Amino acid sequence: MGTITRSLANNITTSGVILPAGITNSSVSAVTSFANASGGTLTLLSTQTASASATISFTTGLDSTYDEYIFKFINVRPATDDVFFQFNMSTDAGSNYNVTKTSAFFRTFHEESDAQASLDYSTSLDLAQSTGFQTISSGVGNVSDEHASGTLTLFSPSSTTYVKHFISSSEKTSGGFSANDFCGGYGNTTSAVNAIQFKFSSGNIADGVFKLYGVKKS
Repeated sequence: MGTITRSLANNITTSGVILPAGITNSSVSAVTSFANASGGTLTLLSTQTASASATISFTTGLDSTYDEYIFKFINVRPATDDVFFQFNMSTDAGSNYNVTKTSAFFRTFHEESDAQASLDYSTSLDLAQSTGFQTISSGVGNVSDEHASGTLTLFSPSSTTYVKHFISSSEKTSGGFSANDFCGGYGNTTSAVNAIQFKFSSGNIADGVFKLYGVKKS
């Protein structure tokens, strides 16, 4: 039997968990900054918790400090059943959320009973030079075991030269289905984007946690 060799670049906790360099706590919830994420350093900037909230908006923190920004939405549940989880961008610090966008949207789903499964492009959920809110998770249910969780990444929002690319991926449950939704596109503006808003297509955000991270390339 061979031997196990530990690299000095890693940390081993007292419970025997091997962590990458830069992480020194075995509790993921306690980590606010670590190296080598997305090719750079990931720093938690802010956290918001929804509770019967019409919208969740991030109006500070999006500037030239970081090369990209990652939004995590965790167990986000609507007050209204079977509605779309959406976002939009602002160039005026949140006075208006109406950046023109072009995007593509596809999804996979699988029913608990195994009766249905599919992978498809969703033409009704993409945008073509539209200022409307972009759907990033479709048909989210509102009972206790239904929710949406995922990530939205925005690249170089403070640039005044380039359009604003974004990608998102999410997992949602609704009506006995598990589905993964994927969206990518760009905000067609060379103005700096300095605020982001999340909402459901109808009704409040009943509950959920939102986190904003900055990624600085090494």
